[in-house]
Amino acid sequence: MQTHGFEEILSRHPVFAGFDGDTLSLMAGCARNEHVQAGAIVYFEGDPADRMYLIRHGDVAVEIGTPERNPIIVETLHPDDILGWSWMVPPYRHMSQARATTDLRVVSLDGACLRRKCDDNPALGYMMFKHLLPHMAQRVRALRLQVLDLYGTASS
Repeated sequence: MQTHGFEEILSRHPVFAGFDGDTLSLMAGCARNEHVQAGAIVYFEGDPADRMYLIRHGDVAVEIGTPERNPIIVETLHPDDILGWSWMVPPYRHMSQARATTDLRVVSLDGACLRRKCDDNPALGYMMFKHLLPHMAQRVRALRLQVLDLYGTASS
């Protein structure tokens, strides 16, 4: 499998721009291109979380289910965003639903492949942790602010 194109794509992504060539090469071995049509579900809440998606083109609505209503959009992701980090956290199940709101082109990275490579190469695991955790924290902060905006300020 040729991975050179994936190495270049990963090296230009804001989260992975600081990775060295060997690390990018390891990750590229887990990558593939995917296309999702507008309106299609990328994954459902509770599905196995087996991929991380680097959005190259299009938009994705991250939704959570409610018992009596349609899913609520909690976040909209755009090009250069990362969709899906549940592949990193046991039990490796999605905690939300993702729906393409426009035609979507992504590079997907196989989660089991990445976990194996991180286990075999602790330096890769550390790089993934070091670079993805701030991204995840920023997204959780944004969600918290959205919830505060929706429900008012929280009491201490």
